[in-house]
Amino acid sequence: MSGNYSGTPLLETKSVSKHFGAVQALTRVDFDVFPGEVVALVGDNGAGKSTLIKGIAGIYGFDEGEVLFDGRRVHIHNPRDAAALGIEVVYQDLALADNLDVVANMFLGREWNDGVAPTTGATDSARGAFRLLRNLLPLTEIEMEKRAVSTLNELAVTTLRSVRLPVAALSGGQRQSVAIAKAVLWNSRVVILDEPTAALGVAQTRQVLNLVRRLAERGLGVVVISHNLHDIFEVADRITVLRLGHKVTTFLRKETDQKEVVHAITAGKLGTVPGMSS
Repeated sequence: MSGNYSGTPLLETKSVSKHFGAVQALTRVDFDVFPGEVVALVGDNGAGKSTLIKGIAGIYGFDEGEVLFDGRRVHIHNPRDAAALGIEVVYQDLALADNLDVVANMFLGREWNDGVAPTTGATDSARGAFRLLRNLLPLTEIEMEKRAVSTLNELAVTTLRSVRLPVAALSGGQRQSVAIAKAVLWNSRVVILDEPTAALGVAQTRQVLNLVRRLAERGLGVVVISHNLHDIFEVADRITVLRLGHKVTTFLRKETDQKEVVHAITAGKLGTVPGMSS
C-alpha cells in the first residue's frame, strides 16, 4: 500500500455503536480499510474488536451509525449479506471440519453439483430451489479439486502434500492457510482474520504472515485482529486502536513504534468516559 488514503475505502464504518443491555460495547466508532492494504485492529480484552467485526460480518446489527462498501451505504442483516458483498471472516477457531479433506472444507456449504451453478447473489427462493436440486445431483469433485488447488497455488501455499488430506492431519499453519484460502475462494474483497497466528510456531507464523501480505498484493482489503504487536508490525500498513469501545486513533505503521501503540491501548485518550453521559 502506498500510504495514499485519499480515495474511497473499500469498507468503512461511520459512527457505529452497539450496546448489550447496560453494557456499551462500541461508541461511535469510525473504521476503514482500502483495497490492497492490511489494517490491524488492536486493543485489550473488552476493547470492542470482536463487537466491531461481528457487526460488519452481520452476526448482529449496530444500534446506530452506518456501514459503507465501495462508498455506498449497505445494510448487513446476516452473514449471508456480508458474504454477498465479498466480506469473509476467518475466526480464531477456523470453523473447519477435521474429518473432511481440504477440498470438502473449502467448499463446505457451497458445493458444486453437475449442471447447477453456484448461487452467490441469488434470491432466497432461487437458493431454496438450488438446495433441493443439488441434493439430487452428484458433486463435481474434480472441478472442485481443481479450483481448490488453483486457489492455493495463487496464494503460494506450498506446504500441503495433497488437498485430499483430512484437516485433522494438518499442522496449525496449514489449517490457517486452508481457512484463509477458503475465504478468498468466493471472490471475496475484504478478508478479516481473527488472531491468525495464535498458538503457531515460528515457521508457521512466518507462513501465515506471508500469506496475509499476498492477500493485500491481490488487491483485497485485509483486517487483522491480533494481540501480537510483533506480527502486526510485520504486515500492517495501518494500526487502529480501540479502547473501552472507543476508537483511540489510527497509526501509520511506518510512523509509529510498539511503545506508542501500547500506550494507546492502555492509556489512550477517549472522547467520552464510558458510563458517563457525553
